Amino acid sequence: MTPFRIGVLQLSMEPVEETVQMARACDQSGFDTFWLAEAYPWWRKHSMEARSSTAITAIIARETRRIAVGWGIISPYTRHPVQIAMEARVMQDVAGDGRFLLGLGASKIFMKEIGEGESGKGAGPATVIHECIDIIRAMLAGDEVRYQGKAYSAYAPPLKSDAYASRSQVPIYIGATGPVLQRLSGSHADGLLTASITTPDFVRYARAVMEEGARAAGKDPARLDLGSVIVGSISHNRAQARDNAREMAAMYLANKVQNIQGSADVLLEKAGLMLDEIRPIAEAMESGGRQAAARAVSDDVLRKVCPIAGTPEDCIEAVARYHDAGCTHILLELWGDDRAEQARLFGEAVLPHFKAA
Repeated sequence: MTPFRIGVLQLSMEPVEETVQMARACDQSGFDTFWLAEAYPWWRKHSMEARSSTAITAIIARETRRIAVGWGIISPYTRHPVQIAMEARVMQDVAGDGRFLLGLGASKIFMKEIGEGESGKGAGPATVIHECIDIIRAMLAGDEVRYQGKAYSAYAPPLKSDAYASRSQVPIYIGATGPVLQRLSGSHADGLLTASITTPDFVRYARAVMEEGARAAGKDPARLDLGSVIVGSISHNRAQARDNAREMAAMYLANKVQNIQGSADVLLEKAGLMLDEIRPIAEAMESGGRQAAARAVSDDVLRKVCPIAGTPEDCIEAVARYHDAGCTHILLELWGDDRAEQARLFGEAVLPHFKAA
């Protein structure tokens, strides 16, 4: 059985030193994993800069001791699989075997920004991800690579036996909201990462689809990890924590409306959210920034988002709901003032309740 893990996920849109400090705080607080999602130029509209998550995670791996470090996610539309394998080698060298998790996803925002993945243009996302995984695994195993696919071509000679490089395989995850890639995560990857605004109902849906893909490939579904990005904030002041989560939820709800319509339909449906209900949040984000968007998130909308937010007792109850739904890996997106202190409080008051899960 897959162990239950609780980690933290951030976007790579903040200064590097701030991100590294947060990773250290999570390491010291007892979190299992620290994931860095790639930020995109879209965030520049809101005073946040896009940064490379592969570069920053290498620094994080060096600056932490115990916590596993993940790419959550990077897009093969922006890096050739051979380049991804080369960057994964760096992570293996710095983090060591067992401390690196590799997340891949199409990233509809990035596809939109760089004009990739358009209808009738090249291979579809499932083919791109599938071929990318094949090439990365062959490269990391040290095999000779002679690959000619629909999306990629690649060649590399076999790795000599005396070459200094790990031969262990890195766990590969697929970040997916829609069923095609969720099935692929079951058949060809080690796990699935679901997007922000994941709810317990969406966890149940996604796990069923992932396991369908696993069974079709003759794999044991119980060995697959399902990680869910969940908005969160913790404080002894419940109202403050809920307001912190409200701001992060606003940013993601605006993103869903503006950038990934279509693929997020089931995600929103499982949350009981209608586009007409969240469009004012996107409009507020566009006209007044994230704080204006947060004010547009009603208590009812926040309830539907199902954040892990509030007092330690509130957070324990919320984590348990996700665990019971089939989530085996929480990717908590902490937001609000003093996130390092939030990590400390979560580690002190919440994590011990789930260490034996």
